[in-house]
Amino acid sequence: MKVSILSATLVGIDAQEVYVEADILHDLPKCTIVGLPDSAVQEARERIRSAITNSGLPFPRTRITVNLAPADTRKEGSHYDVPIAVAVLVAEGVLPDEGWESRIVVGELALDGSVRSCKGVLSIALLAKRKGIKELFVPDRNAPEAAMIRGVRVLPISSLSHLVHHVRETKKIAPWRGRRGTFNKSPVHIAAADFADVRGQEHAKRALEIAAAGCHNIL
Repeated sequence: MKVSILSATLVGIDAQEVYVEADILHDLPKCTIVGLPDSAVQEARERIRSAITNSGLPFPRTRITVNLAPADTRKEGSHYDVPIAVAVLVAEGVLPDEGWESRIVVGELALDGSVRSCKGVLSIALLAKRKGIKELFVPDRNAPEAAMIRGVRVLPISSLSHLVHHVRETKKIAPWRGRRGTFNKSPVHIAAADFADVRGQEHAKRALEIAAAGCHNIL
């Protein structure tokens, strides 16, 4: 059974949709993640396995293929943990497969199944509003940040089982009604050096310019 869960990735400061697809085949147990994942996403396999098991949920003892689409966009970060876990649980029949097209799911998993905060939630909330997504599942610590974008129903999750109970309708998650984050509207004055003031070092400056333009790591 192939399923698709909606998540997001950051491209610069903007977010774009990522479809987390999972397929389970009756074969030797193995979990493969494809779709240009970085090392943090590849490591999600072990976090997800432990998180699902320690949450008292069944982990498939079959071949699992997870695809992060679109395949030509680099996927970075650990916020894919929760959507991948949800996709696996839906494919296994633990969770219903309806309604996921109107939900965005993000969050990092700890080995005990608790959900840790992640980066870029504000941009993801903006994406949800722009696309008309009804619900946004985020780590509870990120809820105030996501709630800065009005018109998005923010559902804070503290653990994988917390989300599972909500989807099964055994214990619903209340939308975030607490304190919202705030934008800093005061002008910021940064005294920064200009590359034009640096004499020589042409190769180093060129490397830094390329890294900045392509959002690459310079280390």
